[in-house]
Amino acid sequence: MSSIDLAGFITDVKGQAVHHGFHVHDERHFMETYSLRQWWEVDLHPESGCGSPMELHLALDVDPRVLLAFDDAVTTAADPDSIPDDFFFPLTLTWTLPAPTIDLLNLALNLAGLTGMSLPLEVAATDSYGSPAAAPERAISVTARRSVSLSKILEGEETIVETLQRANDVSLFLLKLVQ
Repeated sequence: MSSIDLAGFITDVKGQAVHHGFHVHDERHFMETYSLRQWWEVDLHPESGCGSPMELHLALDVDPRVLLAFDDAVTTAADPDSIPDDFFFPLTLTWTLPAPTIDLLNLALNLAGLTGMSLPLEVAATDSYGSPAAAPERAISVTARRSVSLSKILEGEETIVETLQRANDVSLFLLKLVQ
């Protein structure tokens, strides 16, 4: 039994997302039986983006070694305030959208202006060919990563409010590109 409630944390994240103008489409929880690695995934988009081709995928990767080390630190700590803030899980936000004519450098610069250093982004494009004679179909992918502190989840202080605010800014900007 873990010392932190990951399902409760994901529920809080979804609640914060709804509060910041997102619409939650789906939630999935995966667990590898042989390694006990877990993934929590949430599909969402801004409420104004229902029916648009833009998708936002939020994923929390739960490494069982980090979780077990954190549980050991919690059980051996004499004082709850003495638990080191050295245990983190990666949280990834990935936007995908079809965008055949977008200049990637311009897009990356515009998005960097929206998020600054608070939410660094990676911008990539993929060309897919249905057949050798077909024209390519370009898809844009924007990825943001941040760490989630297990100590702060335990204390009930880990929020991703600023991340969700920046994610909403990015989502609305990308929606303008595809509409």
